[in-house]
Amino acid sequence: MIECDKKGTLFVLSGPSGVGKNTLIDQFLKRNPDVHYSISATTRRPRKHEKDGSNYYFLTEEKFKAMLERGEFLEWAEFCNNLYGTPLKPIEKMLNSGIDVVMDIEIQGAKQVKDKLKEAVLVFLIPPSLAELKSRIQNRQTETEQEINARLRQALVEMDVGRMYDYYLVHDNTENTVLELEAIRQAETQKIRRINWDKVIDSLKEGFNA
Repeated sequence: MIECDKKGTLFVLSGPSGVGKNTLIDQFLKRNPDVHYSISATTRRPRKHEKDGSNYYFLTEEKFKAMLERGEFLEWAEFCNNLYGTPLKPIEKMLNSGIDVVMDIEIQGAKQVKDKLKEAVLVFLIPPSLAELKSRIQNRQTETEQEINARLRQALVEMDVGRMYDYYLVHDNTENTVLELEAIRQAETQKIRRINWDKVIDSLKEGFNA
């Protein structure tokens, strides 16, 4: 077996509300159990079914802000009077151990990630059409027509910013989209800049006498 000292790759998925990020990630992780899902930290209270360290790292506001001051977050944001962020150390530990990591964050967070980890791979998920996106949001039956239209307008803004990403995937059929995400992962894994090429050459030389 060829040794190459490959580091793990961080895959960042973003996309408009209703595009199906969670569905895609759930199926991707089932097919790729060696990939780790990044757990975020938050100051909001846990819901009944949520467990600390499984769904989120539930922190006090004081502890979150202290970590923020020490630069311990890969990215962070404030939403509905609560703080959310991705602890940096667990991500670095997994990547340095050769483990691939996937995370689901908004565009602003993705930009912060790219600024800190240049090797991160940004993947933008888009719907097959705005009409289909509207239908998916309507099927959730959680928003008014006015709120749905506001989400669609926001989706257009987000998709315009999506040009900063490395890849895009059209989430039409989940099974097919998972295969496309796996293809992106494979392509990134094979990039020479991600491995110790000298070690690959040394491995090839083992047992060879010219």
